[in-house]
Amino acid sequence: MAVEVSRRRFTADEYQAMGRAGILREDDRVELIDGEVLAMNPIGPPHIGSVNRLNRLFTLRAGEAAIVQVQLPVRLDPHSEPQPDLVLLKPRADFYGTAAAGPDDILLAIEVAQSSLAYDRGIKAALYARRQVAEYWVVDLVHGTVIRHTDPVDGRYRRVAAVAHDQPFAPTLLPDCVVTTRDIFG
Repeated sequence: MAVEVSRRRFTADEYQAMGRAGILREDDRVELIDGEVLAMNPIGPPHIGSVNRLNRLFTLRAGEAAIVQVQLPVRLDPHSEPQPDLVLLKPRADFYGTAAAGPDDILLAIEVAQSSLAYDRGIKAALYARRQVAEYWVVDLVHGTVIRHTDPVDGRYRRVAAVAHDQPFAPTLLPDCVVTTRDIFG
């Protein structure tokens, strides 16, 4: 006799309740993707340094035009609450203290990839595109490049391109926030 196996998808509210109940601890490196609680890769010094550099860079360059949020959740839909390495959010008086940021709040999402490049370019890119996140960058630490994903249409980004070394570029929704790969990688 064949047995059918089905997965139980969690909602973002249930995921948050697991945290409040202690099932998921504050220091657990997990995120909710399409209803599944997924373990995230551990991060090492190169990843930490890159996130810190991006945080400082965008805090200084974006100024009052954006809120810089580091490694905290965004609620993309009822079943997905990823924790991007860095997001630039639309300014809000409460600094997102009363409700999590959603797709319409995100000006730019950034993932730093060292061992997670395939995951960040595949699953994460598709997730952000399905939710119409305007722009998504993957900072590829292995190859020393930034991969820009823009123009989300029908669940995928129509434009995906690696930024040429030292070419100035800016997030589409923050055109005055110009950076180079040298700024990002040091």
